[in-house]
Amino acid sequence: MGIETNILQGDCLEVLATFLDNTFDLIVTSPPYADRRAGTYGGIHPDEYVGWFLPRAAAFLRVLKPTGTFILNIKEQAVSGERHTYVIELILALRQQGWLWTEEFIWHKKNCYPGKWPNRFRDSWERLLQFNKTRRFHMYQEAVMVPVGDWSKKRLENLSQTDRIRDNSKVGSGFGKNVSRWVGRDKVYPTNVLHLATECSNRNHSAAFPRELPEWFIKLFTQPGDRVLDPFVGSGTVCVVARNMGRHSVGIDILPEYCEMAREQVRVGAQTAGVLW
Repeated sequence: MGIETNILQGDCLEVLATFLDNTFDLIVTSPPYADRRAGTYGGIHPDEYVGWFLPRAAAFLRVLKPTGTFILNIKEQAVSGERHTYVIELILALRQQGWLWTEEFIWHKKNCYPGKWPNRFRDSWERLLQFNKTRRFHMYQEAVMVPVGDWSKKRLENLSQTDRIRDNSKVGSGFGKNVSRWVGRDKVYPTNVLHLATECSNRNHSAAFPRELPEWFIKLFTQPGDRVLDPFVGSGTVCVVARNMGRHSVGIDILPEYCEMAREQVRVGAQTAGVLW
C-alpha cells in the first residue's frame, strides 16, 4: 500500500469531526497568529484567540494517539507597546483542557534581518510548543543527533579528574555533567534551539515553513508509516515533507486556493524526491 496524502478543504474543527479517535501520531502546525494574515484568514483579535483555538485543540486531543505529540508553532505580538499574553493564556488553557505541556523548542531564524521600534528590536525567534496526551509518548531521539563538534577534540583527549565523574556546579545550582560520557562518540543529542533559516521563496503563502522545521519533528516523533496531521496546512509544507519521509498525512485549510496550492506542492515534491504515488 502506498503513502496516503490527503488535502481537505474546510474548517479543521468541522473536518476533524469525520475522523476516528486516536488516528494521528503527530500533529505539527502553525495556525494564524492573532491579528495576523488578516488579508487571507480574516485575523483573530488577541483577546479572542484562546476562545477561538480551544474547540479546535479539543478536536486535536481526540484524534491524536495517546503515544502521539502535538507541536504548535506560535508567537505572541506587541500590542499598544507591550507583549500580549495570549500565548501564555493559551498554554494555561490547554493544560486545563487535558494537555501536558511537555517541552518548548525555540526556532532561531538565522537569516532574520534587523529592525527597530521605539521600545524593542525585531524578533528572530518563534516558539514551538510541545503538548502530549500522556507521559508515555513515542520519541526517537537518536534520529536527530548532531555531530559532536570541534570542542571534543581537545576537551576529550586529556580528561581531568573532575571530567571523569559527575562534576556538580560550583555555584550550587544542582546541575552537573560527566564529560567522560562523550569519549568515542561522534554524535550527541541536540539542544531545544533549532537554528534554521526562514522560507525566503514564500511559495505564494504569507507564512510558509522552511521544510527543515517539520522534517526535524517528524524524525523525532514518528517512524515510516505513521500518520501526520497539519490542521492549518497553508502551502502544504508539512504534507510534502511527511510524504517524502514515508509518512501518511492529512492537511486541512479553510481556503480552497491554499488547498489547491498544497496539492500541487505535494505532487511536485513527490516527483522531485522520486516518491511513487
